[in-house]
Amino acid sequence: MALIINDIVIQRLERDVIAGWGDIPPSIISDELNRSGAMCGAIKPVLPGMSCCGQALTVQCMVGDNSALHYAITKAWPGAILVADVRGHTDTAVWGGIMTQAAKHAGVKGLVIDGAVRDIADLRKSEIGIFVRGATPNGPHKGFGGEINGPIQCGGLSVEPGDLVVGDDDGVVVVKPTQLPGLMDRCRARIAREENMLREIEDGKTTVELTGLPPAEEIG
Repeated sequence: MALIINDIVIQRLERDVIAGWGDIPPSIISDELNRSGAMCGAIKPVLPGMSCCGQALTVQCMVGDNSALHYAITKAWPGAILVADVRGHTDTAVWGGIMTQAAKHAGVKGLVIDGAVRDIADLRKSEIGIFVRGATPNGPHKGFGGEINGPIQCGGLSVEPGDLVVGDDDGVVVVKPTQLPGLMDRCRARIAREENMLREIEDGKTTVELTGLPPAEEIG
């Protein structure tokens, strides 16, 4: 398969808008997307406390090959989140310490790989938020091809170039441009409601009361 690099124009979000999304937990976003939009639980940060927020630069890799990711770094813009489909293969690492350094110099702010990485100790020291399915010492091949800036799947979700990607310790959510209008306001309103619930718990209320659950005998 040849390496395909699609020349598309991504409608960039303003920096202050992306910064605002960085303050919204992925769990809140998923709740406001009707409990959807979250990648599978296996996609986690390489170090607790890591986060990422930005728009997707998508990469389709051939299994065991990372040539497309090398070229994707050259196409990255400051603030980009590289999102790569490696078919969930965790027996071959497609990313490591050298590529992380190259991505940092390109301005990449996040990396989400449905596959494996290596040099995990170096990745944990990185300023880039890195989310992966697994890690292995086994390195990749190069030259089998792939695709950049095309529709992919990652962690069980469809991801397209320019989608908003937000990640924290819980995992990663993806928001389509069509889902953005009004979403941040709803997320902030939910955060306010949850903060109020915490205050009411301190005042003695139970979560059964606060969530409006029926009497126990009516459950099921």
